[in-house]
Amino acid sequence: MRLIGVCRAKLPRQSSFLILLRLFTSLSGADPVHFLDVDHGDTVTDFLPLERERGITIQSAAITFNWPLAEDCPEGTHPKTINLIDTPGHQDFRFEVDRCLPVLDGAVCIIDSVKGVEAHTERVWSSAQQFKIPRIVYVNKLDRDGASFKRSVLDIASKLNCFPLVCQLPWWDNDSLIGVIDVIEKKAIRYNSADNYQVYQGETLSSVLQSNAALLQEISIARDRLIERLCEYDDELVEEFADKGNDLPAESIKKSIRRLILTGEGEVAPVFAGSSLRNMGVQPLLDAVVDYLPSPQDTADVEVLLSGEKHQLQDVLQRKIPGLKPKPSTAHKPPIEAVASVFKVVNDPSLRDATRGMMSFVRVYHGTLNRNSQVWNANLGCFEKSLRMVQISASKTADVPHLSRGQIGALIGLKDARTGDTLQILPSHSHRSPDQALRSMQIRPPDIPAAVAFLAIHPFSDTGRDHLQQCLEKASREDPSLRWNRDEKHDRFVLSGMGKLHLEIAIHRLKTQYKVDAAFGDIEVDYKECLTAPTGEHRYEYDRVVASKAGKAACVASLEPRDQHDEASILESSTERDGNLFHIKIILPDDGELPFDPELVRKQLFNGAYAAMARGPRRGSPMHSCCVSITFDPETDFFGPGTDGHIVNAAYNAVRTALSSAHSQSAVGVLEPVMKANISCPEEAAGTIQHDIASARGGQVLEVNDANVASADSIIDLNEVYAPPDPYESLQSLRDAKKGVTRMLDIVAKVPLKEMLDYDGLLRSKTGGRHSLTMSLDTFDRVTGPREKGL
Repeated sequence: MRLIGVCRAKLPRQSSFLILLRLFTSLSGADPVHFLDVDHGDTVTDFLPLERERGITIQSAAITFNWPLAEDCPEGTHPKTINLIDTPGHQDFRFEVDRCLPVLDGAVCIIDSVKGVEAHTERVWSSAQQFKIPRIVYVNKLDRDGASFKRSVLDIASKLNCFPLVCQLPWWDNDSLIGVIDVIEKKAIRYNSADNYQVYQGETLSSVLQSNAALLQEISIARDRLIERLCEYDDELVEEFADKGNDLPAESIKKSIRRLILTGEGEVAPVFAGSSLRNMGVQPLLDAVVDYLPSPQDTADVEVLLSGEKHQLQDVLQRKIPGLKPKPSTAHKPPIEAVASVFKVVNDPSLRDATRGMMSFVRVYHGTLNRNSQVWNANLGCFEKSLRMVQISASKTADVPHLSRGQIGALIGLKDARTGDTLQILPSHSHRSPDQALRSMQIRPPDIPAAVAFLAIHPFSDTGRDHLQQCLEKASREDPSLRWNRDEKHDRFVLSGMGKLHLEIAIHRLKTQYKVDAAFGDIEVDYKECLTAPTGEHRYEYDRVVASKAGKAACVASLEPRDQHDEASILESSTERDGNLFHIKIILPDDGELPFDPELVRKQLFNGAYAAMARGPRRGSPMHSCCVSITFDPETDFFGPGTDGHIVNAAYNAVRTALSSAHSQSAVGVLEPVMKANISCPEEAAGTIQHDIASARGGQVLEVNDANVASADSIIDLNEVYAPPDPYESLQSLRDAKKGVTRMLDIVAKVPLKEMLDYDGLLRSKTGGRHSLTMSLDTFDRVTGPREKGL
């Protein structure tokens, strides 16, 4: 499974959606829709050589097209503009998915009909639920052996806790998929080939299905059950149903579905069927995107973070927030002309000739972002200016003069922008930086998960060292979940990431695209360090020349274990980063006047403290699960104007002093990442795998479930869910196994990552390759006893 973002609108409006699937289009002009195959390595969005070699998506890509085609639009209507953003599906690239979610307005969840709803699908669905993103569902791969539309529909109810609204039925000829049937319009589409299909409706449909009375009856049953379910949620449809009964027009049913899913609550989801490999059901899926998913005008206002508090963007722009009172001369003018969010940064050498530098993908939330406009980067606190503005179609680019509200495009040439940054265009009357209250306004800043694996890189020469550092800076700017630091003592660089595959891809890119000439070490588990007792207060006074300028600054730092800290009393005023809490306190003088910009000093203190936590005193691993408190008293710690470096270094050294003190008192422990593993395997291998996890791997088996039985946590009664029968039945219970059918079990366990780095190969030998393994970080646990001594 993987993600694709989509923008759709009635021209010129546009909006963004999220689609989870392995399917991708190449559209231009009036050419017919042509779907390329990920299995053959020729998808438009998977254009990197490694993506086509492995058949996976590694980095996000975007394409733009119109749907429906102009010649298919009814008179008086126009095509909608759709932008697809294809993102990875592997759990190691989860951050790539999560950073795209906030910029999207709707979602299509693509489910593998052979495997059903997988663990990764549940996690991404949960994230979409958090952002209240409207969703529709597409059951894919129905042409494969073992595919079950019925099981997939039941999985949606039991595992996603969402009531499925079956809008399409797969059209089977014995066990072969030949088309799809729209139950809302009572229309069938039969596919003769990928680009050749026939549509049957009304009398022609009855004639074609004359020999299949059961299917004709099932269409009526499906439509009645759909209307029945909609009436339970939609009072407006109930009134119309009272007048017309089950003969409701298709348009009324579609409007009801749209009303229900636009809330983003995920109570119901329309379900569609097909096979993207054979281009079956893809055109109706795109029609569903147009019919059901929202434009920017249909979605709620975006949430922004302003001075540590959350507000609606329009409230900020209309100065409804305390502290945003304008000067009388500018009261009638907006404080910001345009606002955009950077959700992806790309530096692909194969595109360098076309784009001349880094591409920063942006989503515009307010106003119009014009080409060559000077933008204020609210996260970095600086101005930037792009060289070009383009819309992307995989490796192709097209220059555009501007991006309006709801549109997605790329700015080329921004020197410092990173994923998660917020860009602002200031009004003409503003000659410098924005209002002090607005300069740090951010749109949904990204939550970067902790790294769990790392490797060492040893450059071969001084020139190679400088080149490697530049490449690592670019790679981490593209993907903030890649972290690196320089170990000058051992003359090496340490690269950290989200898992083994994540780092293998990073190594491949460094070698082939960045042409790094260095020795790469083995991938190892990224242990963390933690405090076992508070450190007390440590004051540090930094008095040195920085950037040829004398200056002086001081601050007080104290650290304590996070589990001993009352987070509820301080969390709102704290910043959480990499598992640590940072609380910056600036003491106000009696007169309430500060001789400096408090927000700027707060950011400098945070930067220093954050840098100090990157290496622990015991083994050089990052600190984790700590609460860092920095106190800055202007009366004792401020010595007049200096440079940013003086305050940063004061905070850095104060925290390092506190960590050294804790280490000298043996108050520093070691943490290891513990993964939540979901293993699907044949029943005959389940016992061996459970024993291996519990005895040899130091793990804990949490639960074992039949892959075909509903989850015990489901709040939906599956007896109330309509799921059409498959052409064959392959479901069985744990007590009633069918001869000749391999029953699959799902094992959920918590296991230290160290024991799971190469576990997929071991599972292959135990199951004969009939397994799937997905892992996600569950927690960091303290390493004790013999295992701690072994480190």
